[in-house]
Amino acid sequence: MSVARPEIEAAVIAILAKQLLVAPEEIAPDARIVDLGLDSLGKVEAIFALEERFDITVPFNANEPDQPDFDFSSVPGIIADVERLIAQRTA
Repeated sequence: MSVARPEIEAAVIAILAKQLLVAPEEIAPDARIVDLGLDSLGKVEAIFALEERFDITVPFNANEPDQPDFDFSSVPGIIADVERLIAQRTA
């Protein structure tokens, strides 16, 4: 299953918007997560939502939430890593 980048971007923004209780239009495509104010619980819930939406497994360790295996620092970082995980799954 190939997923186009615009579809991934829209889904990532929608998932973040749901966690932040804002409209998707309020999240810039280049937004940094720290600037959006997403807390750690929201981050975990967003990761679960990404996994479910794209049928991927995000490498995440709750004891090391800032590990470099998945870039959750910005919207573009999340999109790039979701693309990478989808490609790995379909390879």
